[in-house]
Amino acid sequence: MHVGLIIKDYAVGTEFNRDGLPTKSGAEFHAENHARELLRLGHQVTIFAKKRYFRMKSRENIDGIDLVRLHEPSRGAELVLRLMTTHSDVDALYIIGTPPFAVWAIRYAKRRGIPVTLALTIEEEVFCPNENWRNQIFASCNHYVAISHEIAKGYVSRSGISSERITVLPQGIVMGNFPLPKDEERIYLRAQWGISSNAPVLLFLARVVLRKGVDTLQDIWRIVHVCCPQARLLVVGGGTEELLGQLRQLGTETDNSVIVTGEQKCPQDYYRMADLYIFPSRKEGLPTSVIEALSSGLPAVVSDIGGCDDLIENGFNGYRVPVEDAAVYASRVIELFEDDEKRSRMSANGRNFVATHLDDAVLSDKLASIIQHGENVLGRHDFLKR
Repeated sequence: MHVGLIIKDYAVGTEFNRDGLPTKSGAEFHAENHARELLRLGHQVTIFAKKRYFRMKSRENIDGIDLVRLHEPSRGAELVLRLMTTHSDVDALYIIGTPPFAVWAIRYAKRRGIPVTLALTIEEEVFCPNENWRNQIFASCNHYVAISHEIAKGYVSRSGISSERITVLPQGIVMGNFPLPKDEERIYLRAQWGISSNAPVLLFLARVVLRKGVDTLQDIWRIVHVCCPQARLLVVGGGTEELLGQLRQLGTETDNSVIVTGEQKCPQDYYRMADLYIFPSRKEGLPTSVIEALSSGLPAVVSDIGGCDDLIENGFNGYRVPVEDAAVYASRVIELFEDDEKRSRMSANGRNFVATHLDDAVLSDKLASIIQHGENVLGRHDFLKR
C-alpha cells in the first residue's frame, strides 16, 4: 500500500528553536511516528506538507519517507496534480489535522474511489460542517481516528459524524525505548546532576510554557519542599526564558532543590532518574510524555482533563487532580513519595497498561488496516478503553 500522508507542517533539520522550543508540533511527531511504523510494516509513505521557507527543498527522502513540500498560493492544486502524475500510485490518504489544502485532495480521492481517513490530535481541531464549505468536505471522509475519547465525542457532537465511522486509536510509543531502569544506571544518571541515590525525585518533562501549568508546578513544589526537604524537582524541557528563570529562582529559594536542565535529546535518561511524574497541564490531546512516564515505571499525577483521563485511573497508575489545585497536587505527590509499596504497585500497573493499549507494536497494524480500507474492519472501535 502507498499511503499519502497529508499534514499542514512537517519540519526537518533543527530540532529546537532559539527559545529551546521544539520546531515540530505534536501532530508532526505523530505523523513521523506513523510514517515510520507504516514503513516498518512494508508500506510506502509519502508525506505532503506545506513549504514553510524558501530554502526548504521541494522534495527529499528522509529515512525512506518521501517528503513533498507544497508551494503557496496553490498548494491544493499542486497536491492534486501530484496525485494525478508523480504520485498516481497512492492507494489511500491519511490526513492529520485539517490543513486547508487537503480538501482538494479529498475531493479528488472521492472521485477516484481512494479511501480517506482523517485523524485529529487535539480537541480544538474538531470541526463543524455548517461553518464553511471546507468543513463540509472534511466531514465527507470515509473514516475518522480520534486519539482520545474527548476528540471522539467532539466528532459526534460538533461534526455530526456517526460513531460507526470513528475509531478511538491512540498514538503510541515504542515501549522498548522506555524500559525500567537498572539500579546502577539510576545511580550513575543521578550523579551527573548531583542528585543522591536515595532522594525522592519528581519529574516534569514538557515544554516550559504556561499552558503546561508551569506556574502551578511552582506552587506545588513550595508545598512539597516543606514536607519533603530532601526531595528534588527535575524540570526537563525548553521554553520561555521568563518561566525558566522563575524555576531557577525557585530552586534558590528551596535549598537548591530544583534542577532545570533545558531541552534534552534523550528523555529516557530523565525518566530513569525519577520516582514520580507530574503533569499539571491545562489542555491536552493525549500527552505522549505521560505515556512515556508510565512505560518507564513512573506513577503520574496529572490534571483531570481530556486525554489525561484516558491514561490515568485514580489509585491504579497515578492520580488525576483538578486543574491548578496546587494543594491537592502536593498532597498526592507527598503521599506517593512516602508510600513505596503503593508507588511500586502503580508502577507495575502503568507499564502493563502501556503494553496492552499504547505500544506501537500493538497499534500500528490496526491503523494500517483502517487507512487501507477507509473503514474499521477490526470488529472493535475503541482501543483505548480499559
